Amino acid sequence: MQELQELAAERGPLCVGLDTDPSYLPDSVIKAVGSAEEAVLAYNKEIIRRIAADKSACCCKVQIAYYEAMGLKGMKVYAETLKAVKEAGLIAISDIKRGDIAATAGAYAKAHFTGDFETDIITINPYMGFDTLKPFTEYCAPEKGGKGAFVLLCTSNPGMADIEHQELKNGGLLLERVGNEIARVGEEYKSFYADQTCGVIGAVVGATQEADARRLRDMYADTFFLIPGYGAQGGAARIAATLLDKAGGTVNSSRGILCAWKKDEDLSELREAGTLSLAHIADAAAKNALFSKDDLLKAKAAL
Repeated sequence: MQELQELAAERGPLCVGLDTDPSYLPDSVIKAVGSAEEAVLAYNKEIIRRIAADKSACCCKVQIAYYEAMGLKGMKVYAETLKAVKEAGLIAISDIKRGDIAATAGAYAKAHFTGDFETDIITINPYMGFDTLKPFTEYCAPEKGGKGAFVLLCTSNPGMADIEHQELKNGGLLLERVGNEIARVGEEYKSFYADQTCGVIGAVVGATQEADARRLRDMYADTFFLIPGYGAQGGAARIAATLLDKAGGTVNSSRGILCAWKKDEDLSELREAGTLSLAHIADAAAKNALFSKDDLLKAKAAL
C-alpha cells in the first residue's frame, strides 16, 4: 500500500478502472481485431501503455466480473491485463470483493496473490466477519509478498445505507466498526513496516457520499482510500478531494475513461460512419485520463 501511496503522490491520484465490457467498444474495433475478447485485451493494453507514458495515473483497477462473463477466454484476458499493468510500472488492483469462511478465503487469497492471477492489491468484503479477513491480510507480511487489500467501508452505491449506515446497539454505525478494524490491522502490521505512512490495508470509500467524506477522512487519518464513484457514477471531484486528504487515496474512473470516445466531439464523424479504430478510442481514453487527473488535482488544491 505504501508503494501505491508514493506513486499517487508522484503521478497523481487517478486510478483507471479496466471494467472493460465488450459493449463499451465500437463494432468496427471488434471486427478489426478479430473477436470481442481480443479487442478488450488490445484496448486494455493501449490504455495502459498511454497512461503509463503520460503519467496520468498511478494504478489500474481490474474488475474481475467483466472477464468472468467472457468465460475461459475472458480469464486469460484478465491475467494478461494484470501482467500488462505491472510491466508498465503501475500498481494492479484486482476488484474481486471476496469474503468467505477461513479455509475458502485462504483459497481465494492464494488464487489472487500467487499464480496466474497474481496481483498487487485486492478488494475484500468484510460482512461475513473479521475472521474472514485474516487469510487475505496474512499476505501483507513481507515474507508473503507484501501484498495489500482494500476493505469495503462506505461504498458508492445508493443501497449502501441498507447495511453500512445501520446503527449498532452499543452506538455508532456499522461502517465505523469496519473502519476501526481496518485501523487495528494497520497497527498490527506496523512492526513489519515501521517507516510506512499508511496502513497495509486500505478502505473503499465512495466519492458519492458527501455527508460521510470529511468525517471518515478524519476518523481514519492513516488509512489509504480507494475512492470509486467519480465520473460516470456522479461523484464530484470536490468530494474525492476531501477523501484524498491526510493519508490520501486513489480515485477510480472506469466508464468515464473507457467510453470517452462516445462523447469526444473530434470523433463525431467517425462514430457516425462506423469507422473508429483502436487508436481513435485509445486516444479519447488517454485524453480523458489526463483531464481527470487535472480535475482531481485542481479540486485537491482548492481545499
